[in-house]
Amino acid sequence: MGLGDFVCMSDHPDRLYWQRIDRAKNMARYYALAIQPTLFGEVAVVRCWGRIGKGGGEKSDIFNTEREAAAHFRALALKKSKKGYKPVGTCGKTAIGSDPETTNP
Repeated sequence: MGLGDFVCMSDHPDRLYWQRIDRAKNMARYYALAIQPTLFGEVAVVRCWGRIGKGGGEKSDIFNTEREAAAHFRALALKKSKKGYKPVGTCGKTAIGSDPETTNP
């Protein structure tokens, strides 16, 4: 599965959400990426991560152009996919193929 498969799963290719779950290791993590404009005309790549159901970390990287931000976004996405994170939907939307009544955003 290539990076294009992750991007195509989203209605918004500038927002992606992954999970990595390994019950044997008691691991249940999420990782989210988004490209957003800043108030000053720059472009931010915002990433959030943590244990599913708990608060986590957040970091923003600021770029002068969308092209630079998109390249950074793709590099981060590729890195996480290589670590075993699986796409489950987009930030703020329910997981693909899940019941919206039982899925927390």
